[in-house]
Amino acid sequence: MTDRIRAALGSLLFLLVAPGVVVGLLPWWLTGGWTAGHTWWPLRVLGGLLLAAGLAALLWAFGQFVVEGLGTPAPVAPTRHLVIGGLYRYVRNPMYVAIVVALLGQALLLGRPVLLAYALCAWALPAAFVRFYEEPTLLRTYGDEYREYQRNVRAWIPRRTPWDRSVRSGDDRS
Repeated sequence: MTDRIRAALGSLLFLLVAPGVVVGLLPWWLTGGWTAGHTWWPLRVLGGLLLAAGLAALLWAFGQFVVEGLGTPAPVAPTRHLVIGGLYRYVRNPMYVAIVVALLGQALLLGRPVLLAYALCAWALPAAFVRFYEEPTLLRTYGDEYREYQRNVRAWIPRRTPWDRSVRSGDDRS
């Protein structure tokens, strides 16, 4: 089995287990089977668009781990290379951002305020994980390469323009 196939299978398994539970199973449980409340139809449309955008970004970011990193997002099967292409050129944590966007979309689509509170929790826990485990691990593993990436790409708020690694800059978070 090639490294890329192994990475794809591992990433698919992790996608089903982690984001599948966070964006699928738990919202289903919190809303009694995705039962919709009453909400204004434009909010439902906006919610559907946010949900679709969040899921698309999540799938894209997982694919980037396979193609660029030759690994998975799971800490037990990390990448061989620092993943800084695709959506990672805009924001350092596109998977977590995508999950929160998808949850906000579900909240609006279903008209369920409980999902707004849940989206906040779904950001706070990964933010702590990123701060206290992920970033120190990436710094140990990739050193100056990750430091440069940190200087140029924000953790949670996407850049307006993609970071171009070939253009050396000190703190360009446009």
